[in-house]
Amino acid sequence: MASIKAANLMHDLHKAASAIRNAKALVITAGAGMSVDSGLPDFRGAKGFWREYPPLKKLGINLQDMNNPRWFNKDPQVAWGFFAHCHNMYKSTEPHEGFNIIKSWVKRMDKDCFVYTSNVDGHFQKSGFDENRIVEVHGNIYHLQCVDPKDSSEVWSMPEDHYYNVDEEQLRLLDPCPRGPPPGNDFPARPNILMFGDWRWVSQRTHAQEERFLDFKKSLIRDETPFVIIEIGAGLAVPTVRLTGEGMLAPHSKTVLIRINMYESHTAKDDIAIPLPSLEALQRLDELLVQ
Repeated sequence: MASIKAANLMHDLHKAASAIRNAKALVITAGAGMSVDSGLPDFRGAKGFWREYPPLKKLGINLQDMNNPRWFNKDPQVAWGFFAHCHNMYKSTEPHEGFNIIKSWVKRMDKDCFVYTSNVDGHFQKSGFDENRIVEVHGNIYHLQCVDPKDSSEVWSMPEDHYYNVDEEQLRLLDPCPRGPPPGNDFPARPNILMFGDWRWVSQRTHAQEERFLDFKKSLIRDETPFVIIEIGAGLAVPTVRLTGEGMLAPHSKTVLIRINMYESHTAKDDIAIPLPSLEALQRLDELLVQ
């Protein structure tokens, strides 16, 4: 049985490599699984979340409870303790080699590329992907907005070298809570991230990204460009990323979806499932593409 699975996997890897080689453009759709191999947690279930944040386990607070804008009114130091910890963790973590592998495909084979991701860690930009060819559908932790958008609808970025001081034991921010927008900094601020039950998220930055993505998709249709969708580490809990890639298949009968997912790799009949961690899958595909 194991040998059959290995043979099937190798067949699908060759099929995926061939599709990538023949494509003129790549659409990368990425979820949390893309960042796990960089050492970032994926928070699969409450236990996974509590393993990273023991103080919240004591209070019985799970990810959905914590990732909620009401904390910025209820207890801003706790709200910022959580998001500042995430900010510092993302900032200090280097993206894994898989990001560079994808970039090498784009450069070596002269392919166009667009990224659509639910990750808020900014690792595609950190790896050198074009800022104007990325959609961050849930926002980006390095950008801030006002807690109450009635104060201001502006979105601004933090200085690149900024780190927060966080009490790791209590998960509370030790610095004064951020305010903005600059230069006046008159109002309480929060990350420009789409949270659960979030009616105050300022979506203008992400909306502009989505407009550029729409123009890109229209150009693929207009020019009849053969392209491949490579979905990496996108789960079913919040299926936005999976649905976006699948939604691009209907108008393009010759387009292939390559789904890289360790846990939820099932696909439609004509698509390609690769049940491997993101980095290993990209490394094995690269080995085939350089042959």
